[in-house]
Amino acid sequence: MLGKLWTESSSEDDKMRLEVAMDALQFIYDMGQSQLFRVYHQAIEEQEPPFVFASFDTRPEADAWLMAQNPVPDRAAVLVAGEYFKVMDLPELGKGTRRLLSSPILKFYLQDMWEKAKAPVALFSTREEAETWLREQPEPPRQVAILIDGKPYLAAWHHRIQLRILYPLTPPEAAPT
Repeated sequence: MLGKLWTESSSEDDKMRLEVAMDALQFIYDMGQSQLFRVYHQAIEEQEPPFVFASFDTRPEADAWLMAQNPVPDRAAVLVAGEYFKVMDLPELGKGTRRLLSSPILKFYLQDMWEKAKAPVALFSTREEAETWLREQPEPPRQVAILIDGKPYLAAWHHRIQLRILYPLTPPEAAPT
Protein backbone atom coordinates (compact mmCIF):
# COMPACT_ATOMS: atom_id res chain seq x y z
CA MET A 1 0.00 0.00 0.00
CA LEU A 2 2.76 2.45 0.90
CA GLY A 3 4.66 1.48 -2.25
CA LYS A 4 1.58 2.14 -4.35
CA LEU A 5 1.11 5.56 -2.72
CA TRP A 6 4.81 6.30 -3.33
CA THR A 7 4.49 5.36 -7.01
CA GLU A 8 1.37 7.49 -7.45
CA SER A 9 2.73 10.53 -5.61
CA SER A 10 4.15 13.45 -7.53
CA SER A 11 5.34 15.29 -4.43
CA GLU A 12 8.96 14.71 -3.43
CA ASP A 13 8.08 15.63 0.18
CA ASP A 14 5.30 13.02 0.24
CA LYS A 15 7.61 10.42 -1.30
CA MET A 16 10.23 11.13 1.38
CA ARG A 17 7.62 10.71 4.16
CA LEU A 18 6.39 7.46 2.62
CA GLU A 19 9.97 6.17 2.38
CA VAL A 20 10.45 6.91 6.09
CA ALA A 21 7.23 5.02 6.90
CA MET A 22 8.37 2.05 4.79
CA ASP A 23 11.81 2.14 6.44
CA ALA A 24 10.16 2.19 9.89
CA LEU A 25 8.11 -0.88 9.05
CA GLN A 26 11.15 -2.66 7.64
CA PHE A 27 13.08 -1.80 10.81
CA ILE A 28 10.32 -3.40 12.92
CA TYR A 29 10.52 -6.57 10.82
CA ASP A 30 14.33 -6.66 10.69
CA MET A 31 14.61 -6.26 14.47
CA GLY A 32 12.17 -9.12 15.06
CA GLN A 33 9.62 -6.81 16.65
CA SER A 34 6.59 -7.46 14.45
CA GLN A 35 4.75 -9.41 17.17
CA LEU A 36 5.43 -6.66 19.73
CA PHE A 37 4.19 -4.10 17.21
CA ARG A 38 0.97 -6.09 16.68
CA VAL A 39 0.42 -6.16 20.46
CA TYR A 40 1.15 -2.41 20.60
CA HIS A 41 -1.32 -1.67 17.81
CA GLN A 42 -3.99 -3.90 19.37
CA ALA A 43 -3.56 -2.03 22.66
CA ILE A 44 -4.22 1.25 20.85
CA GLU A 45 -7.29 -0.19 19.15
CA GLU A 46 -8.62 -1.45 22.50
CA GLN A 47 -7.91 1.90 24.18
CA GLU A 48 -5.59 0.41 26.75
CA PRO A 49 -3.46 2.75 28.86
CA PRO A 50 -0.61 4.39 26.94
CA PHE A 51 2.37 2.08 26.43
CA VAL A 52 4.96 2.06 29.22
CA PHE A 53 8.53 0.80 29.00
CA ALA A 54 9.15 0.55 32.78
CA SER A 55 7.63 1.52 36.13
CA PHE A 56 9.20 2.83 39.34
CA ASP A 57 7.90 3.65 42.79
CA THR A 58 10.16 6.71 43.25
CA ARG A 59 11.95 9.33 41.17
CA PRO A 60 15.41 8.44 42.58
CA GLU A 61 14.81 4.80 41.60
CA ALA A 62 13.85 5.90 38.06
CA ASP A 63 16.83 8.26 37.77
CA ALA A 64 19.25 5.51 38.86
CA TRP A 65 17.73 3.14 36.28
CA LEU A 66 18.02 5.78 33.56
CA MET A 67 21.70 6.45 34.26
CA ALA A 68 22.44 2.69 34.06
CA GLN A 69 20.80 2.22 30.62
CA ASN A 70 22.99 1.57 27.61
CA PRO A 71 21.63 2.25 25.11
CA VAL A 72 19.19 4.77 26.49
CA PRO A 73 15.56 3.97 25.54
CA ASP A 74 15.20 7.47 24.12
CA ARG A 75 11.61 8.78 23.97
CA ALA A 76 10.28 5.75 25.86
CA ALA A 77 7.48 6.33 28.37
CA VAL A 78 8.01 5.32 31.99
CA LEU A 79 5.78 5.50 35.05
CA VAL A 80 7.11 7.06 38.23
CA ALA A 81 4.71 6.79 41.18
CA GLY A 82 1.82 6.49 38.72
CA GLU A 83 2.83 9.52 36.61
CA TYR A 84 4.06 9.36 33.01
CA PHE A 85 7.50 10.61 32.00
CA LYS A 86 9.38 10.54 28.69
CA VAL A 87 12.99 9.43 28.58
CA MET A 88 15.13 12.02 26.82
CA ASP A 89 18.73 11.54 25.80
CA LEU A 90 20.56 14.55 24.38
CA PRO A 91 24.15 13.35 23.90
CA GLU A 92 24.95 16.35 21.72
CA LEU A 93 24.77 18.47 24.89
CA GLY A 94 27.48 16.43 26.60
CA LYS A 95 27.71 13.86 29.36
CA GLY A 96 24.86 13.57 31.85
CA THR A 97 22.11 14.84 29.56
CA ARG A 98 19.67 12.01 30.20
CA ARG A 99 16.39 13.27 31.59
CA LEU A 100 12.90 12.17 32.59
CA LEU A 101 10.45 14.82 31.44
CA SER A 102 6.87 14.92 32.65
CA SER A 103 4.39 13.83 29.97
CA PRO A 104 0.73 14.91 29.71
CA ILE A 105 -0.32 11.69 27.91
CA LEU A 106 -1.92 10.17 31.00
CA LYS A 107 -4.06 13.27 31.56
CA PHE A 108 -5.39 13.09 27.99
CA TYR A 109 -5.97 9.34 28.21
CA LEU A 110 -7.89 9.64 31.50
CA GLN A 111 -10.02 12.48 30.12
CA ASP A 112 -10.87 10.25 27.17
CA MET A 113 -11.66 7.35 29.51
CA TRP A 114 -13.87 9.64 31.62
CA GLU A 115 -15.98 10.34 28.55
CA LYS A 116 -16.10 6.66 27.53
CA ALA A 117 -16.38 5.07 30.98
CA LYS A 118 -19.18 2.60 31.39
CA ALA A 119 -21.00 1.83 34.64
CA PRO A 120 -18.60 0.90 37.45
CA VAL A 121 -17.97 -2.82 37.71
CA ALA A 122 -17.27 -2.64 41.45
CA LEU A 123 -17.70 -0.36 44.47
CA PHE A 124 -15.20 0.00 47.33
CA SER A 125 -15.06 1.98 50.54
CA THR A 126 -11.26 2.38 50.50
CA ARG A 127 -8.40 2.40 48.04
CA GLU A 128 -6.87 -0.55 49.90
CA GLU A 129 -10.00 -2.64 49.22
CA ALA A 130 -9.85 -1.70 45.54
CA GLU A 131 -6.13 -2.53 45.28
CA THR A 132 -6.75 -5.91 46.91
CA TRP A 133 -9.57 -6.62 44.46
CA LEU A 134 -7.40 -5.59 41.50
CA ARG A 135 -4.45 -7.68 42.70
CA GLU A 136 -6.65 -10.76 43.16
CA GLN A 137 -8.24 -10.71 39.69
CA PRO A 138 -7.05 -13.85 37.86
CA GLU A 139 -7.30 -11.98 34.55
CA PRO A 140 -6.52 -8.30 35.18
CA PRO A 141 -9.04 -5.92 33.61
CA ARG A 142 -7.49 -3.90 30.77
CA GLN A 143 -9.45 -0.83 31.80
CA VAL A 144 -12.68 -0.74 33.79
CA ALA A 145 -14.39 1.92 35.86
CA ILE A 146 -14.77 1.39 39.60
CA LEU A 147 -15.87 3.60 42.49
CA ILE A 148 -13.79 4.20 45.62
CA ASP A 149 -15.64 6.11 48.34
CA GLY A 150 -18.03 7.34 45.65
CA LYS A 151 -15.24 8.68 43.39
CA PRO A 152 -14.58 7.21 39.93
CA TYR A 153 -11.32 5.40 39.19
CA LEU A 154 -9.97 3.48 36.27
CA ALA A 155 -8.59 0.04 37.10
CA ALA A 156 -6.00 -0.55 34.40
CA TRP A 157 -3.51 -3.19 33.31
CA HIS A 158 -0.16 -2.36 31.72
CA HIS A 159 0.40 -5.80 30.19
CA ARG A 160 3.93 -5.19 28.92
CA ILE A 161 5.29 -4.53 32.40
CA GLN A 162 2.72 -6.64 34.27
CA LEU A 163 1.42 -3.66 36.29
CA ARG A 164 -2.07 -3.37 37.73
CA ILE A 165 -2.87 0.22 38.69
CA LEU A 166 -5.68 2.54 39.77
CA TYR A 167 -6.00 5.97 38.20
CA PRO A 168 -8.45 8.59 39.50
CA LEU A 169 -10.90 9.69 36.81
CA THR A 170 -11.53 13.42 36.78
CA PRO A 171 -14.06 15.26 34.65
CA PRO A 172 -12.24 17.17 31.88
CA GLU A 173 -13.36 20.57 33.21
CA ALA A 174 -11.88 19.73 36.62
CA ALA A 175 -8.65 18.22 35.30
CA PRO A 176 -5.44 20.16 35.99
CA THR A 177 -3.85 21.90 33.02
